[in-house]
Amino acid sequence: MNFKKLYSWIPSGIICLVVFFLLFGYLASQMGTANMLNTIMNTAHDLLLNTVFYLMAICVITGAIGKVFVEFGVVKMLEKILRPLMKPLFNLPGVASLGAVLTFLSDNPAIISLAQDKRFATYFKKFQFISLTNFGTAFGMGLLVIVFMVGQGYFVEPFVGLFGAFVGCIVSTRLMQRFVVKAYPSFKIEDAATAKQLEEEKLNEYEKPLFQRVLDSLLDGGRTGVDVGLAIIPGVLIISTLVMLFTFGPAAGGDFTGEAYQGVQLLPWIGAKLRVVFEFLFGFNDPHLIAFPITALGAVGAALGLVPNFAAEGWIDGNAIAVFTAIGMCWSGYLSTHTAMLDTLGYRQLTSKAILAHTIGGFVAGIVAHWVFVLYNIL
Repeated sequence: MNFKKLYSWIPSGIICLVVFFLLFGYLASQMGTANMLNTIMNTAHDLLLNTVFYLMAICVITGAIGKVFVEFGVVKMLEKILRPLMKPLFNLPGVASLGAVLTFLSDNPAIISLAQDKRFATYFKKFQFISLTNFGTAFGMGLLVIVFMVGQGYFVEPFVGLFGAFVGCIVSTRLMQRFVVKAYPSFKIEDAATAKQLEEEKLNEYEKPLFQRVLDSLLDGGRTGVDVGLAIIPGVLIISTLVMLFTFGPAAGGDFTGEAYQGVQLLPWIGAKLRVVFEFLFGFNDPHLIAFPITALGAVGAALGLVPNFAAEGWIDGNAIAVFTAIGMCWSGYLSTHTAMLDTLGYRQLTSKAILAHTIGGFVAGIVAHWVFVLYNIL
């Protein structure tokens, strides 16, 4: 039987409906249709009010700080400090450190807007240039993640996670470079941009009065933070709500009442089956915690939305925060951004290789964060 020919006759709409009814049919059979719908709406509403707006506030503040840093040369100073690390660690030219700083202060796509500048691209070979997708993603929304974790009352653990994300970035970037060179050997010697190197433009720092520069930087950066805050709303409300439906359980009495944050506990059941693996790799002491890495695949903002509820349930400890920070930073929703980023660079055909490299890098980030935290506690 020709299965490919048979499959071609099945409309994608039918497959979509089958998956939809299987998914929500299972939830409704466990919770009851009315309770399921009420829980979905109540959870999304509570996430919007108590998580999204909190994240948006952080985005506005960090966006303003980041813009001030750019305006007054702090980013350029950091770039010069970090430049010597680029070649030995990431096999990238020194200017790539600027991309790391910008994505850390904002989000993954910042590396693409930078890469589209011909002056920037002339420093790279093609295989290095393509790996910027993995390199930039590993630092995306880093400041937001760290500030959020500090806001939860943890101070050392987020920086342990930052170190884990750094190591994961090295693994992801170098793996991607290896994959690219293996698939396209000529990319190892071809320049990313054929135009001659352009002289770096000098910023006219005295074009505006000092007060005006500060005010413009704060307002422009804050406006960017609002845009980021709005952009994370779909991820938090849709992905987090769905994940929570499969993470949390019924009310205290064992019944479903339609209140927020109730569910069928499917992910913890899967986590319990694989508990030995996750406990060894990440030090997770509760199966519910696997929901964070799964959610971070699509949106780190949505993954952060899980943390307050995990903390309220008593599932989180310092090790979990360190691992969450590492995985949250390193993955930072790469499944939803890698395709668009590589498409923008003009190398869409390498998306699967980028995703594979970054998946491995994220696991390494979490493992390193866990064992560094264990070492920290011993010392």
